[in-house]
Amino acid sequence: MEFSQPDVIVDEIIKRVGKQLVVATPLALGKPPQILNSLYNKAKSDSSIQLTIVTALTLAKPKGNSLLESRFMGPFAERVFGDYPNFLYEVEKNNLPSNIRVVEFYFPAGKYLNVPASQQNYISSNYTHVARDLIGLGVNVVCQLVALSPDSKRLSLSCNPDVANDVMIYLNNHKPYPFVFVGQVNENLPYMYGEADVPKETFHYILKNKEFNFRLFCPPKLSVSIADYWIGLQASTLVKDSGEIQIGIGSLGDSLVHSLILRQNRSEIYLNCLNSLGILDNNKDLIRKVGGVEPLKEGLFAASEMFVDVFMYLIKEGIIKRKVYDHIVLQRLLNKKLITEDVNENTLYLLLKHHAIEPKLTKVDFEFLQKFGIFKSEVKYQDGVLILDNGEKISADLNEDSSHQEIVKKVLGNKLKNGAIVHGGFFLGCNEFYQWLRDLPEELRASIHMKSVLRINQLYGHEELDKLHRKNARFFNTCMMMTLTGAAVSDGLEDGRVVSGVGGQYNFVAMAHELPEGRSVLQMRATRNEKGDVKSNIVFNYGHITIPRHLRDIVITEYGMADLRGKTDHEVIESLIQIADSRFQWGLIEQAKIAKKIPEDFELDPCFQENFPEIIEKKFKKIQEYFPAFPFGTDLTDQEIKIGGGLKKLKKMSSLQLVLTIFKALLKSTDKNNTPYLQRMGLEKTHGLKEKIYAKLLNYVIS
Repeated sequence: MEFSQPDVIVDEIIKRVGKQLVVATPLALGKPPQILNSLYNKAKSDSSIQLTIVTALTLAKPKGNSLLESRFMGPFAERVFGDYPNFLYEVEKNNLPSNIRVVEFYFPAGKYLNVPASQQNYISSNYTHVARDLIGLGVNVVCQLVALSPDSKRLSLSCNPDVANDVMIYLNNHKPYPFVFVGQVNENLPYMYGEADVPKETFHYILKNKEFNFRLFCPPKLSVSIADYWIGLQASTLVKDSGEIQIGIGSLGDSLVHSLILRQNRSEIYLNCLNSLGILDNNKDLIRKVGGVEPLKEGLFAASEMFVDVFMYLIKEGIIKRKVYDHIVLQRLLNKKLITEDVNENTLYLLLKHHAIEPKLTKVDFEFLQKFGIFKSEVKYQDGVLILDNGEKISADLNEDSSHQEIVKKVLGNKLKNGAIVHGGFFLGCNEFYQWLRDLPEELRASIHMKSVLRINQLYGHEELDKLHRKNARFFNTCMMMTLTGAAVSDGLEDGRVVSGVGGQYNFVAMAHELPEGRSVLQMRATRNEKGDVKSNIVFNYGHITIPRHLRDIVITEYGMADLRGKTDHEVIESLIQIADSRFQWGLIEQAKIAKKIPEDFELDPCFQENFPEIIEKKFKKIQEYFPAFPFGTDLTDQEIKIGGGLKKLKKMSSLQLVLTIFKALLKSTDKNNTPYLQRMGLEKTHGLKEKIYAKLLNYVIS
């Protein structure tokens, strides 16, 4: 049933399932704001309703925590996010009514560190276990943003077929209690295929109203630092042609993609960059064994829980182009190069030889051949006979010479079809990315198969096919810290507070160890700044881990790459110390010696004792022209970039540093060149002491 107002749908939901509402809604982009806000308001006004919202990664317009940040974010958010609506349960998170609970399995990084309700209602789940855990919680309402097909007969889960399909299939099959599925149409959402494409009848209620076609959320692009570029440039050498790739979101992913495009299109410059930074000399064995530096002629296939927006550039540049097909024999023949995507008599012969089809074609055989373009789409099958569009009939028996020749001549297609260049679980990105998806020719858009995370983040149930799809798989993810014995810290702190969530990282790391040629690559900055103090991200041990040390593989910092797979603890510790910041190496060595993990006479090779930021920055200057701060553009104006840089400086300061900076700022006269920046922040003319101090402070940090 279709409705134009969310309140009506909410009343129908309660009639159908009662007042105990356990609502599942997707992570990130796929949440329907009007429906969720209406549910929230209904429960807020009626305490007899018990509302539990189960979700992850709630996206909200950014707002600052200080006067400077608020004035910076206000105009930016209005310009970039427009009419994107915030979620009431997120706005009022610190003051939820007693009958409303929000349960989440993934947070925006660091946002809820000090929010008790969020920390207490976090579920630690692998992404592949989320559907199971939702069912365990007794979910009886599934609501999601959807796209409507041009003929209005089908719906697409578009950005989020990751979990919803699995929950809906389970509830439909088992019918454990009354439940309801609700879709909200947004015409800005691209219509995607694969498992996202479902009959309209999948949903009980649909909200459709042009007033609710709000702008899709687009996370701002962050600048890519020199350290990030060092990491991404090294990572790009680990990608092997004709392989598979998974990339996480953020500046490290942007750096990797920019480096891959450089490798593809400007090979000479790329090699010069690698040589200039010593990356080839320092890692020649690892690069030869795992990756390469030549252009990717055959191209890559992407299987990533998040279809990151930078994949758009890899597709545009012809890097992601290797098609895979959901059929074991067909894919095996392609991998062995016994057939190509061009269909001919040999294609049919080899499928027959390898028992993919029977000589006397059955209806199942026919449907397989037609699905993948081996037979023309206009041909029909009836009782062992192929019927052409002109009415001519041919026996579907390949043992008969005459029939065989007629089939080859009149029935074979030209090219394989229904292949995929991407398997994605969900997507999120910039406005350009959404527009690109909407504008893609249908055939190319259909080659991006949106799927359940059960098909992407694990091998169970489809191991043989996935191993064929994911040859030379490379899984690139980010972690916060690494212990000296190779355990990774990616989602939380040792006091138990959650920074983000496990998500799919554990899944991909474990999968890399199961795939014959798979490798997991964890990228990490060697240091972090905590209120003016520099701390090492390589630590001796830590009170919380995300990836256990027995799954250690490749680790990259700006100071180098460490291959930890199959190595002893001594070798692992030595390799990680070699890529640690030199300000912390001696402390790590001493801790390892005390724990008897390295010999008492261990000495670090002098070539690894110059791991300092100023040294890599000096080296990078030689090639910096090829690595812009925003390789894929930004929604920030030049003015905002400069102001943002100043605000970042302030945020990194310790309390003492901030006090000293304020003192210096008050003594500094206002630079006339800074007037436009003060105007942008509403501080050209100040009112009161607080604004005057902020104006002086801004003038100081951007000068």
